[in-house]
Amino acid sequence: MKTVAQSILFISVLTMAACGSVENASTPSVVLGSGDTEDVLKHGDWSKNATIYEVNLRQHTAEGTFEAFAKDLPRLQQLGVDILWLMPVHPIGEVNRKGGENSDNYIAEMGSSSLGSPYSVRDYMAVNPDYGTLEELKSVVSQAHALGMRVILDWVANHSAFDCEWTQSHRGYYLLDSSGNLQPPTGTDWWDVTQLDWANGVQNGLYEAMVSAMEFWVEECDVDGFRCDVAEKVPVAFWEMARRRLEIVKPDVFMLAEADQPIHHNRAFDMSYAWHYHHLTNEIAQGRAEVSVLREYLSEEYYKFPADAYRMGFATNHDENSWNGTISERYGEAADAMVVLSATLFDMPLIYSGQEAGLDKRLRFFEKDTVEWGDYSKSDFYLSINTLHHEEEALWNGEFGGFPVLLECESPERFFGFTKSKAESQVVVILNLSNEPAFLSVNMPEGTFEPAISKGVGKDGIVAPWGYIVLRKVNE
Repeated sequence: MKTVAQSILFISVLTMAACGSVENASTPSVVLGSGDTEDVLKHGDWSKNATIYEVNLRQHTAEGTFEAFAKDLPRLQQLGVDILWLMPVHPIGEVNRKGGENSDNYIAEMGSSSLGSPYSVRDYMAVNPDYGTLEELKSVVSQAHALGMRVILDWVANHSAFDCEWTQSHRGYYLLDSSGNLQPPTGTDWWDVTQLDWANGVQNGLYEAMVSAMEFWVEECDVDGFRCDVAEKVPVAFWEMARRRLEIVKPDVFMLAEADQPIHHNRAFDMSYAWHYHHLTNEIAQGRAEVSVLREYLSEEYYKFPADAYRMGFATNHDENSWNGTISERYGEAADAMVVLSATLFDMPLIYSGQEAGLDKRLRFFEKDTVEWGDYSKSDFYLSINTLHHEEEALWNGEFGGFPVLLECESPERFFGFTKSKAESQVVVILNLSNEPAFLSVNMPEGTFEPAISKGVGKDGIVAPWGYIVLRKVNE
């Protein structure tokens, strides 16, 4: 085998807990879902090499409206985005509304500038008037579809606002305290939302009400699926019921769980968060963990999750940015390397509003705080990642692509390398995950490779701190 350092001499390096029963819930027994002959989860063919973009509607434009966001759709399509995940579009609760700077989670006082948390839903069947009208949301979905993109809505099923319409009309949906009062989810500081009673969700009608609300958005607005907030706090039985019901309306519906649970992939969700991996990358970048933890993690991932599960890799999202820090705060000089790693080690790469502009501020969560776009300084970088994801079958999602196989290297304390293969496609990814330059000596697979994305790699084989190279196989 030749090493990557030898290969570089011949190529020019480019810089660049299930609970509840559904026996009495209205889940048609004849529904087989998207499987042709049996009741199985089958990913929509359109999603096999899809990428995803999280839209913070409030902050994405100065206006913070559907109409203003629609003007950005062509740019996002050119960035290589396939799925637009819209943060919650519903009216926001006013009772116990939270506000203030990101570091101060106090209840907003009357007359404050707080707009509340989008995850405090006041009406599951309406849109936030601050964003626009239902017709304007339909227009966004229609325009996105015309550009070849899909749209999924953020869905908050575990809890609602204290002044949600259901708290008056269907109080039995809620988990009340010993005095019969609404209460926030236990063990959290989510004072602006109240806990729904999922343990009795079939009997109290919550299962049916929630899935009917989800069906409304697919039927009425033609949305393509949902990103489901804190999915592990809602019974798996409900999510599987909801998936089957939604498939009646749209067989290739797409479901993303904000969770890291293998059981979610049995019948409910196409994709889940690689949360534990994400935390490991932060620890490595900050010098609190060794590169070896990634190898250990990858082994665990292989045995825990089914091969057809889509896993979402990310360097930031709305929670990480607002509460834990910007990409540059958390990763420092390792930022680009960690983005490349997340986008190639896992199945589907995520971009968050402003990430392609090098967003370097924590967006306020409860107030208006528009993204500073500047000259979209990182657009070419993210376009190169999305393009590679589209073109290289080895990087496709789930079983449509390949699983990473680790490469041997002489400096395992610094370098992390792996290859993915599928059909005629093969990709090699090697990163110096340390703050010291090092000579790159990694056993390469057989074949001829050319660089697709790289940073800090010299022709002499010296890789700068946090440098990386992604190579693609040349098939003659």
